[in-house]
Formats: sequence, structure tokens, C-alpha cells
Amino acid sequence: MWFKKVKQSVILSIALSVTLLVNLLRILSLFGLNPFGKSFSTPTIQGVLIRILFFFVFSYLILQFNTNWKLRYQYLNRIVRVLVLIAGNIAVLSIIISVFIPIYQYITKIILSDTERGFLYFIYCIVLLILIFISRILRYQIVHQQDLVEKESLKRQSLQNELSALKNQINPHFLFNSLNSLNSLIRDNKEATTFVNKLSFMYRYILQSGQQDLVTLKEELKFLDSYIYLIKTRYRNRFSITIDIDAIYLHIGIPSMVLQLLVENAVKHNEISENNPLHVSIYIKENHIVVENKIRPRTTFVDSTGQGLANIDKRYLLLKDQHIKISDGDDVFMVQLPLK
Repeated sequence: MWFKKVKQSVILSIALSVTLLVNLLRILSLFGLNPFGKSFSTPTIQGVLIRILFFFVFSYLILQFNTNWKLRYQYLNRIVRVLVLIAGNIAVLSIIISVFIPIYQYITKIILSDTERGFLYFIYCIVLLILIFISRILRYQIVHQQDLVEKESLKRQSLQNELSALKNQINPHFLFNSLNSLNSLIRDNKEATTFVNKLSFMYRYILQSGQQDLVTLKEELKFLDSYIYLIKTRYRNRFSITIDIDAIYLHIGIPSMVLQLLVENAVKHNEISENNPLHVSIYIKENHIVVENKIRPRTTFVDSTGQGLANIDKRYLLLKDQHIKISDGDDVFMVQLPLK
């Protein structure tokens, strides 16, 4: 797994904050706000600046080593990595203090006592432990953030793949029925031409909408109109449909071809005859598109996978985070599609 580095601005700001916090009492003492006890030499401006400089360099190097530089050793086994980190931290600590003491004494002309040197080592060791702890937190945040990004990416990819799969499950049964109807219209050129034009439009719409997750209700109704023409060509006065949708809803996006699928579902599962014509109603009710028809079960076998409504429900769940509503009470089959 590739790990993202901690930003330099973050490391610099933490190093500066730790440095100022550690040297806060000495900085205050310069202004007589918090003088040290007699066991410590009186701080000078040069001495405080040198301490701040070395603490800042020390903090920066430790943070870098334990966050970004350690990534170079990720290929090593765990024990070797731990040994490298321990050796590296001790080396930085030793070098910084070894360089600090002579420079500090040379510039300030103040010789550090054994007590002050011991206290200096103690402070640096405490700061080292704190910085290692902070480094662990920074790395954990980076790893956690990357995990979230990867999981979200995988989730989106999974949803997209599932959505594509659902789109590809659309049953082309009505296209074959339309072609069969076309055979009976060959002699009537005008009607045949209209039929072919409607069919061509539907093919084109299917191909284009396959690249989109949502289409406007206006586009969907235009597609449905072509499908209705094909169905009426086949069933004549045995099939009728009423669409009552106000223009204010036409801009709303819905999953493509859901209305056609619901009308096709009604045609497929209900008897359509002179004595029992099929009527489908489409209208708006309580922020839902309602598609309903009276239940007239076919007496003949219906070749169906039973996945049509489940397909639509999954697409709504993926694209709008809502389920569709299905009911079949009072001999009326009703499907409600959320508008929002």
C-alpha cells in the first residue's frame, strides 16, 4: 500500500509549537514574568534564541524521521524497522545535544553545570517521546484518511458497477414484439414509416441514456410516448393510457426507462383482449410518480425473470437513496416512484 506523506506545513507548525512550549518559561523570564530559581543560570537573549533554534531543528528532524522518512524502510521486516527507528532517534538526539552544548557555551560565555546538562538531557528525552507519540498520531490520521478514501472509492466503483449491471438487465422483449408488429405493416407505408421512426428513436434513446444515470421526466415521457405508439399498434383499442403530469415536474431527474419498464410490466403480466382492455394511469401524488393499472392476470404462461421491479428499486436506492413503493390492493397494481 502506498502511504501519503505528512504535509511539511503540518510538521513545521507542530515543531514550532513544541519548541515555543518547551522554551516558554525562558522566554517569559526575559521579560521578568517568570524568573528561574537560583539553580539555573539567568537566561539571556542569545541563550534563549539558541535553545529555540536547536529545539526547533530537533523537533523538525524527529517528526520528519518518524513520519515521512520512515516510509523508506517500509519494505524491511518489523524488527529491523523498529531497530532503525530507535537508532535514528537516538542518533538525532545525541548529535543535536553534542552540537548544542559547545555552541551555547561559546556564544553565551556561560558554562552549563552538571545539573543543567542533566536537565537538558532530560528535557530532550521527554520531548523526543512526545514527538514520537505525535508522529504516531499523524501517521495514523494519514492511514485512516487513506482507508476512508479507498473505501469510498471502492464503494462508488461498486455502486457504479452494480448500476451498470442493472441497466444492462433491461429486457429487450418489447423490441422483438415491435419487430413482429412491423411485419404486419409492410403494406401500409405511412404507418410503417411512423412505426420505424418511433422504433429508431427508442433505440437511439436507449443507447444515449445508457451513458447517464438520470434523465429528465420530460425526456422519459417522450421516450414513453414512442413506446406507447408501438404498443397501441399491436393492441389497438385493447390498450390505453392516461398521463396526467404537470409541467412543473418535467425538469426533475429520474432513472432512465423506468416508466417504460413499468408500462411494459403491466402489458406483460395482464390479459389484454376486447373484453378486458388494459388501461394504465400515470400521475403525480404526494411527490411520487404513480403508475397503476387494474389487475387482470394472464391465463397463459409469462416468460419473466421477476427482476423488473427489483431492478427499478435498486436503481432508485443507488441514485436517489430511496425505495419505490409497490402495492396491489383492491385489484389495482400500483408503483410509486419518488420524485426527490
